[in-house]
Amino acid sequence: MKHGLLLVDKEGGCTSHDVVQEVRRRIGQKKIGHCGTLDPDATGLLLLTLGRGTRLTRFLIRAPKVYEGDIRFGTATDTYDASGTVTEEASTVGLDTERVAEAMRTFEGDLHQNPPPYCATKVGGVKFYELARRGEAVPEKTKTVHVWSFQPTGGLEGNDLAFRLACSSGTYARSLAHELGRRLGTASHLARLRRTQIGGFNVEQAVRAGEVGAAFDPDRESTSFIPFDAIPLPFEEIRTDAQQERRITHGQTVLVRDARIDEGDWVKVVNGRREFVAVGAVVESLGEDGVRVVQPKIVFK
Repeated sequence: MKHGLLLVDKEGGCTSHDVVQEVRRRIGQKKIGHCGTLDPDATGLLLLTLGRGTRLTRFLIRAPKVYEGDIRFGTATDTYDASGTVTEEASTVGLDTERVAEAMRTFEGDLHQNPPPYCATKVGGVKFYELARRGEAVPEKTKTVHVWSFQPTGGLEGNDLAFRLACSSGTYARSLAHELGRRLGTASHLARLRRTQIGGFNVEQAVRAGEVGAAFDPDRESTSFIPFDAIPLPFEEIRTDAQQERRITHGQTVLVRDARIDEGDWVKVVNGRREFVAVGAVVESLGEDGVRVVQPKIVFK
């Protein structure tokens, strides 16, 4: 069984689950998960966790995301993207790049966002898109997300505008595209979307699902597969000695001296050979000398 992180460049016309199934078939392994879905029409970076790596999904899924794409003004759809049925047509007279860019900046910062009606968000165990397909009202389910940057990457070409979006996990680019048109007094939808970055991982490192065999070829250098021990996590790494490693593997706390970490922080625990031993949490700070009590939460050895 392969253990680690696989970077896949998802193609359009398939779901994220389809990609997982394709990779399972090609490498002959069932234990595979993914860190954040992409809509069927969207393309770009999808992180797949393999083997022991599946236990790290909850840490990787929260990483910030970067997208590029196109917004089309003048029409709105029921799905907020190009796959839906047109629900509104509106004039774009007077729309220019500067005015759109100014409106886009109003979305930056903390944002209270409602998911689009056609999405996998659940209410009472039922997915929004199931309600929408039945013609039932989709409830509001506002959540707070963060947008670091939402900007044009070129000028308006007809009714289309290319953009770049940097945002927190859970942000719906479709909803931003839809709401942007409303703020400008017209209609709009997301015409194209590509995810280019998740945390420190870039789509240029990725491989297409149909070519995943190349990621594991020992005779070829690959950036698309990261072995389990080398998976970077969004928190500090601490190194233990042999005695501490034994305690960690038995679920016992250890004392470490590290000023970079504080009470409540997660840590990646490795041994002297840089093997990934556990994910732990700092449960207590002792004195003023940087001594921390680390409790293992997920043990791999």
